[in-house]
Amino acid sequence: MSEIATVAVVIPSWNSLGLLPRCLDSIRAQGVEIELLVVDNGSSDGSVALLEERGVDHLALPSNAGFAAALNLGVARVSSPTVLALNADTVLEPGCVGSLQRALLADPGLAGVQPRILQLEGEGTSVATARIYSAGQALTADGRAREVGAGKAQSERLLRPREIFGVCGAACLLRRELFDQLGGYDESYFAFYEDVDLNVRARIAGWRFAYVPDAVVWHIGNASWTAGFSRPGAENARLVARNRLATQVKFMPLRVVPRILAVEAGALGRAARQRRLRATLAGKLASLGWMPRLLRERRRLRREGDLASARSWLGVGIDG
Repeated sequence: MSEIATVAVVIPSWNSLGLLPRCLDSIRAQGVEIELLVVDNGSSDGSVALLEERGVDHLALPSNAGFAAALNLGVARVSSPTVLALNADTVLEPGCVGSLQRALLADPGLAGVQPRILQLEGEGTSVATARIYSAGQALTADGRAREVGAGKAQSERLLRPREIFGVCGAACLLRRELFDQLGGYDESYFAFYEDVDLNVRARIAGWRFAYVPDAVVWHIGNASWTAGFSRPGAENARLVARNRLATQVKFMPLRVVPRILAVEAGALGRAARQRRLRATLAGKLASLGWMPRLLRERRRLRREGDLASARSWLGVGIDG
C-alpha cells in the first residue's frame, strides 16, 4: 500500500448485480488503502448476496431511499477524511484514487475534485479514443447544469487540470468537512441535481472545486435507473424538472427569471413531443409546493454566505 491516507469509497447501488463486480474489482486494484461501503437501496436482483459473498461492507436498506440519502448514510458510517462518491456503473483506471487524493489534499480550499469521466460504450474503446462523459460540471446562464465535454471526443483543453464550477456526482472525491458543514446532499431531491445543489451551496460557502484529468473513471450512465423503472425516461424528466427549479430558486438572481421561464416553456414543448409532458408538469408542480421551504433556504444562504460565488460561474466553461 502507498503512503496516501485512507480514502473512503461509498457506492449507492440499486439493482446493480451486473455492474458491481467490475466496479469493485477496479477499486481493489487501486493500490491505496480504501474504506469501502456499498449502500444498497432495496435491490431485488441479488446484489446483497453478491456483496455478502465477496465480503464487502454494506448497508442494506429495505427500499429505495434515493441516491442522495444513500450517499449521506454511507458517509455517516465511514471514518476516512475524504470520501469518493461513486456510481455502481463505473470502473476506475489504475491510480485514479491516488491522483484524486493528492490533488485534493494539496489545496485546503478545495471541497472536492473530479476525475476525467469517460463514456463506457464497448470493450474496444481505449482511454485515448473514448468520448467524454464529464470533464467537470458547469452552469448555463439560466442555471441549468451541464457536464463539460459530454459526448465529445477528447481534446487538449479537456485534458488540462483546472478549476471547475462543480463536480459530477457519478464520481467525485469530497472532503468529509463538506458534509459536516453543509449537511451533505439534499435528500428531498431523491436523485438528479443533488450534486448540482451541493456544488452551489459549497460555492456559496466559499469552497472551490477542481478537475483532475490524470485520474480516469469509466461510466455507463443511468444503467441501474434504466433497469429499475418501467418508464425511466418519464421518472427522470419528473425529477429533473422538480430539482432543477428547486436549485434555481435557492440561488439564481431575480433578473434572470424571464429567461428561466422561457427556457422552462421550451422544456414543456420538448416534453410534449417526447410524450413526457405529464411527468415534467408533475415535477414542476411539486417544486412549487416546496416554495416556502426553498425561499427560507435562499434567505439563509444569503445570510450565511455569498450567492455571487455561485452566480459568477453562470455561463462559464460550458464548452470546456
